[in-house]
Amino acid sequence: MYSITPGISFTEPTNTTTEAIRDTTDWSRLNVAQKIKHLEIEGFCVLPEIIPPDTLEAIRNEVDRLPTTGTDYSEHQRGCSDVHWTDSPACTNLIALPAMIEFLSNMFGDDLICTSCVFALSRPGHPGIAIHTDAQPYGSRTFGLQASSPRLVRVLYYLDDLTPERAPLKVIPHSHLSMHADANPYHRYLRHPEEVMITCRAGTAAIINQSVFHANYPNVSHEDRRLLAIAYRPAWAGPIGEVPDWPADKVAQLPAAVRTLFQSLNTRKIEYDLPNRPPNMKTEAPGINPSRWNV
Repeated sequence: MYSITPGISFTEPTNTTTEAIRDTTDWSRLNVAQKIKHLEIEGFCVLPEIIPPDTLEAIRNEVDRLPTTGTDYSEHQRGCSDVHWTDSPACTNLIALPAMIEFLSNMFGDDLICTSCVFALSRPGHPGIAIHTDAQPYGSRTFGLQASSPRLVRVLYYLDDLTPERAPLKVIPHSHLSMHADANPYHRYLRHPEEVMITCRAGTAAIINQSVFHANYPNVSHEDRRLLAIAYRPAWAGPIGEVPDWPADKVAQLPAAVRTLFQSLNTRKIEYDLPNRPPNMKTEAPGINPSRWNV
């Protein structure tokens, strides 16, 4: 039915997703604390239809004009990096979507730094992405040293309805918490018996912990599946080494609300020479309260 690169298998052996375990969470009923709890424990959460309809249509029109490049394993999986440097104002403004920035600021309790904005297109015939993590604590050829940041989330804005046949999101819940060698963040898997499928309506955002094992299913529909993937980290959590920084002249041209999220990619707030008992230690830290999920 579809052409595919020789030697590449669909991630699902029967090209069907009818047997997949489904996420049945009613996200509209969860408050902010409950969504943060789900993200921290399960490794992902969903903010339903967070993009306003008129903004969603403008973004769709912009991404359809973007030049895309096929991946090394399939021409049906395509992408465009650094969307914020293209003539795509609606996409660029999405980086500073107030509802999302409020949620992430609440969760991280720190200044936010945007580390990437990528358009991903899964066309009919896309074989599915291998299960992987976005965290490589020593860097990697694929992700560079930026992947060594100890805290980072990726926000996946779905621009089309995500159905079981249309390359839906795949997550292995709790996998970011495992200390077993199988959870080595450099491992990749074709599929997993306890993977979970997440579907949603267009305009919805799924947020994933960078360390959770995730992927997407094949696109066995007859329609494209478009998304914008925008990564954020707290300002303290810089990479382990120097990375190429944003071009200052391009950052200066970004809208003001977006520009604040484009601090240096090498920003870190750490105390390397921290003594055992520094002066003026705090006696409260709400961000690590066991009760923080019960608000």
